[in-house]
Amino acid sequence: MIRFASLLATAGICVLTGLVPARAATTEPASEQAADFTEHDFHFSDGATLPDIHIHYVTLGTPRRNAHGEINNAVLLMHGTTGTGRAFLAPAMRRELFAPGEPLDTSRYFIVIPDGLGRGGSSKPSDGMHARFPHYGYGDVVEANHRLLVEGLNIHHLRLVLGTSMGGMQTWMWGERYPEMADALMPIASQPIAMAGRNWLWRQMIVGAIRNDPGWQGGDYSVPPTQWTRVMPVFTIITNNPARMQSEAPNRDAATQMYENLVGTAGKTDANDVLYWFESSWDYNPAPELSKIRARLFAVNFADDLINAADLGVMQREMKAVPNGDFVEMPETAHSYGHQTLAHPDVWKPYLARLLNDTANKH
Repeated sequence: MIRFASLLATAGICVLTGLVPARAATTEPASEQAADFTEHDFHFSDGATLPDIHIHYVTLGTPRRNAHGEINNAVLLMHGTTGTGRAFLAPAMRRELFAPGEPLDTSRYFIVIPDGLGRGGSSKPSDGMHARFPHYGYGDVVEANHRLLVEGLNIHHLRLVLGTSMGGMQTWMWGERYPEMADALMPIASQPIAMAGRNWLWRQMIVGAIRNDPGWQGGDYSVPPTQWTRVMPVFTIITNNPARMQSEAPNRDAATQMYENLVGTAGKTDANDVLYWFESSWDYNPAPELSKIRARLFAVNFADDLINAADLGVMQREMKAVPNGDFVEMPETAHSYGHQTLAHPDVWKPYLARLLNDTANKH
């Protein structure tokens, strides 16, 4: 397997910029549609069952069918822990990924972007069940997305599965669960190992702050708890590039105001939903079954990402088990944003273009 990490460490991230030429301003992607799909009799991995769950999703582009009437240009995009599918509809994503001539040009691909179970317009604790909502895991989110595709949209093959952060972790799981369904897999800002060490510790800071907030009341609060929000800025600390944070808050007053703003933003989210977001990684550990992955996989990570620390050597160790996998750990540069580099597709889209090109013969 080819390794790009050492090459990029000396040459910088501009090495592959020639794969996707710069383009002038282009039009918005066409054919955007939003809908909801109801999945009946959903069995959760914790043993619970709900008669119905709802998955909200957006599609871009138009399905194209082969001679057998099967959709053959579908792409699945999966978002991160605190986001929704709207993350992929931000201006930068539209401009760099979906516009004419870009890697996921919507005139070529039919793109499906769900709100993961527990988030956005999909079924979640704050819809009414509160802490009685089943304690879903990442596997349940993957299963719900799979049912959306197969039962809701009659999609049985995917040109690509791409996920960022939590969505990246679920991309590893997708490759193991449905090894023949996708041509290509691109997990971004994730590592294929169970939560542990610093990555588990900071999550437990948030989980513990919610569960020990006097206002949480076991999840059955009528007035939203607020004490836990004072811990939530740890998410920004762990996901952002320190140089950029220093630039945005260059003195104590600015940094204090940043903190208060982050606390205020956290207070706009439902505590039970947040609790479930961070606890739902309880079942994540793709490492033992990586050899089941059959699709071409290219993982993209960032050297200044504290969540997926490059100095642990995870990718160098675990990728050996993936039959058709490669990876890159992009070095920190002026174009780095830490973990949040995932929201800047101009940085990583050359690898996407290469992956799609490499797997074109399977299409």
